[in-house]
Amino acid sequence: MRVIIIGAGQVGESIAADLADAHDVVVVEQDPEVCDELTYRLDVLTVNGDGTSVSTLEEAGVENADMVVASTDDDETNIVACSTVKATSDAFTIARIKNTEYLHTWERSGTAFGIDFMVCTNLLAAESIVRVIGLPAARDVDPFAEGTVQMAEFEVVADSPIADQTVREADRFESLTFAALLSDDEVVIPRGETRIEVGDRVVVIGSPESVRAFAADVAPAESIGKDEDVVIVGGSEVGYHIARLLGERGFSPRLIENDPERARALAEELPRTVVLESDATDVGFLEREHVGEADVLVSTLDSDEKNLLSCLLGKRLGVERTVAVVDQTAYVGLFETVGVDIGVSPRAVVAEEITRFTREGGAENVAIIESDRAEVMEVEVDEESALAHRPISESIQDFPDCLVIGAITRDGELVVPRGDTVIEPGDHVVVFFESGVADRVTAKL
Repeated sequence: MRVIIIGAGQVGESIAADLADAHDVVVVEQDPEVCDELTYRLDVLTVNGDGTSVSTLEEAGVENADMVVASTDDDETNIVACSTVKATSDAFTIARIKNTEYLHTWERSGTAFGIDFMVCTNLLAAESIVRVIGLPAARDVDPFAEGTVQMAEFEVVADSPIADQTVREADRFESLTFAALLSDDEVVIPRGETRIEVGDRVVVIGSPESVRAFAADVAPAESIGKDEDVVIVGGSEVGYHIARLLGERGFSPRLIENDPERARALAEELPRTVVLESDATDVGFLEREHVGEADVLVSTLDSDEKNLLSCLLGKRLGVERTVAVVDQTAYVGLFETVGVDIGVSPRAVVAEEITRFTREGGAENVAIIESDRAEVMEVEVDEESALAHRPISESIQDFPDCLVIGAITRDGELVVPRGDTVIEPGDHVVVFFESGVADRVTAKL
C-alpha cells in the first residue's frame, strides 16, 4: 500500500514507524526539522508542507495513494485535509478528531467531510479505560468478534493466588486460552508446565465470562463489575465519557471537577454520576469524601503532571488501583514505574485503531500489547489462508513459534481452539504473536 500520513506528531510518527517496513509511506509535515528527523530515523519519504494544500498533496503522490491518514492535533485541519484528498484522488481517508460532535455528524451519513473512517481520540481513550474498570488486576482489555471474544492482560502481584502456579494449575476455564506471559525482558508462549511468577503479565483470550472468572482468580479480594467504587478526577471530555459509559453499564461513579460551571453542566448531563465541585489535590477534601476507600481512581486532568500527582495522592490515601490519562506516550512507562497502576495514552489508542486498516489480509481488529511488543489480531479466514480446511495442530506449523490461536468464532458462536479443531473459511480467528513477525503472520492468515 501507498500510505500518506499528514502530521508527524506522536500519532503520525507511531503509525509511520509501524508501516514503514511493509508499505510505501509518505509523511507530510509543516515543521522542516521534524521532517529531517523522521527521514533519518524511519525509512519513509517526507514532504515539508501543508497537508490541506492540493500542491503539497500532489507532491506527496496523492493520486497514487491507497490510504491517507490525517493525524494532526487539530480537528479542522484533519477534516479539511481529508476533504481535499477526496477531491483529488480515490484514496481511503481516515481522520483523527477529538470533538465528538464531528464524530456524530459523520456517523449520521458515513461520508460527511469526505472521510471514510473517523477515530475520536477522547472517546476511544474513555472506552479503553472503562474496559479495565471492573476487571481486577487488568492492565488492558480489548473486545473481538463483536464482543464474543475478549483479550485481557493481568499483572500477577505478590498476594495473587495464581502466583507460583503452573499454567496447567491456573487454567480452570473451558473457554480460556493462555496466550503469553510477559516480563520485562521476554515474551513467553506458555505451556502447561510454565510457572507463573510474581511480576509477570498474563495475556488471556476467551469468552468474556471466562475472562471475568479468571480475573476473580487473579485478585479475589477486589470488587468485580459494577460494584466497584470509581472516582474520576477531572471533568474533561475523556472524564465525561468515562462517567457516561460507566453510568450506562450500571456504575455510579463520583466525578471531581474544580470549575463550578463545568461541574454544574456535568451534573445535569450525567444522572448516574455524583459530581463534586472541588480541587482534587485538596487532601482534606479527599479524606472527607473517603476517596481513599475507592476501588479505582481515574485521573483525566489537562496535564500529565497533574494526573501523576492526583494518582499518587490517591495511592497514598489507600485507593486500590489508579489509572492516569497520559498525553505524552513516552511517559506511560515512567508513570507505571513510579506508582501509577495503569497509564493510558489517547494517542497510542488512536494509533492502534488506525493500524488495523493497514494490516495485510484485512484485519477485523488489532490490539497492540505492551508498547508494540506483541499484537492480538482478529481476521476472517478465507480460502487462501494457511489455516483453512486444516486442523490447528497441522496448520500452526506454517507459522512462527510465537503464534497462538486464542479463539475462533463461527456463525457468531465461540469455538474453543484445540489441536484437532479444523478452521473453515468464514471463521473469525483471534491470534496472538510477537510484533516482530507481524508481516510473516499476516501474509499467511
